[in-house]
Amino acid sequence: MDLSTTPFALVVDDDPIILMQACDILEAAGFRFHEASTGDEAIALLEDHADGVILLFSDVEMPGATNGFALARHVAEQWPAIDIVIASGRVTPAPGDMPSKATFLSKPFNHEMVIAHLARTLPDGKKPAPLKNAL
Repeated sequence: MDLSTTPFALVVDDDPIILMQACDILEAAGFRFHEASTGDEAIALLEDHADGVILLFSDVEMPGATNGFALARHVAEQWPAIDIVIASGRVTPAPGDMPSKATFLSKPFNHEMVIAHLARTLPDGKKPAPLKNAL
């Protein structure tokens, strides 16, 4: 794998086990990743690294001032080139919770669910090689 052309995802979850699982799945999908455990930490990270990030993969319920829905809206406004997937096992988005370009994934998720979701929703030009053949 050529790391110079491997895209980054930003994975945000306050549960370290779920964060690790999501990072492992995205790595298998062909991404490198940055990790954050809160929405506020994710925004700070994006201030420095947004140019290389093409995907935000975030939980909804997290400590701090910025939950996953607020993070998704902020990212859509500040960095419109970043695709957004929001995941939750307890909260379902209501109209207006997420920006129109964001997609939702129910937890618990597994490798196959995430890969299929990304293969379906990411534009072809943004799919790492492993995703291009996933469906």
